[in-house]
Amino acid sequence: MTEPLLQVLGLSKSFGGLAAVDNVSLEVSAGALHAVIGPNGAGKTTLINLLSGDLPASAGSILYRGVEIAHLTPEKRSRLGVGRSYQKVNIFPGFSAFENCRLAAQSREPRPFNWLRDATKYDAIMENARRALSAVGLAHRADAFASILSHGEQRQLEIAMSLATDPTLLLLDEPLAGMGTEESLQMIELIGGLAETHAILMVEHDMDAVFRLARVLTVMVNGKTLASGAPEAIRANREVQSAYLGNADGIE
Repeated sequence: MTEPLLQVLGLSKSFGGLAAVDNVSLEVSAGALHAVIGPNGAGKTTLINLLSGDLPASAGSILYRGVEIAHLTPEKRSRLGVGRSYQKVNIFPGFSAFENCRLAAQSREPRPFNWLRDATKYDAIMENARRALSAVGLAHRADAFASILSHGEQRQLEIAMSLATDPTLLLLDEPLAGMGTEESLQMIELIGGLAETHAILMVEHDMDAVFRLARVLTVMVNGKTLASGAPEAIRANREVQSAYLGNADGIE
């Protein structure tokens, strides 16, 4: 059996006396999208921030390809292949969609740039940016300023920026937040396609999307893992229904 790309063991984060994430363990493998769900305040975004390096862990272990990365900075984790999106769109609104992706690709270069050389002359970086935009369906919007893109397109652009860094693992924090029905369907299709070639850990409140995309679900409540398993098992779990899902069908 293939070893999981990401293994989280006993991960915890405390802020003073509050345990925002409390002894959470999970695994993420390529081709098996893992969704984390739970009520507001459950610790889901804190978990993503711990995995990406935006927050230091209080305890526990984060293994990526079997190597401990809990001590690494976000930049070092990104260079290893960990990409992420944020709950609030994190892009450069004053730059074009293409320039956003080019800057993301450029940030992963292991060597300093020659500041006297035109950045557009770095062929590999330019190609990574073009490929990332195409992957999310924004090639036709390459020259548009990010600020004028629709909310759904900005969400797509943020994922494209992650793809431009050539990640193997994607951490997606509520990628469908604020979207209308049509945009949500487009994003679900995009994420489903990415799950075929990437390991994905996704935090999401849209239960229709979660049960359509995820092969593994982890439910968090008050920083702890309440249950983890296949969608059918989670849907039928009475504790989960009581704490979060709200009805016998498992969907709010």
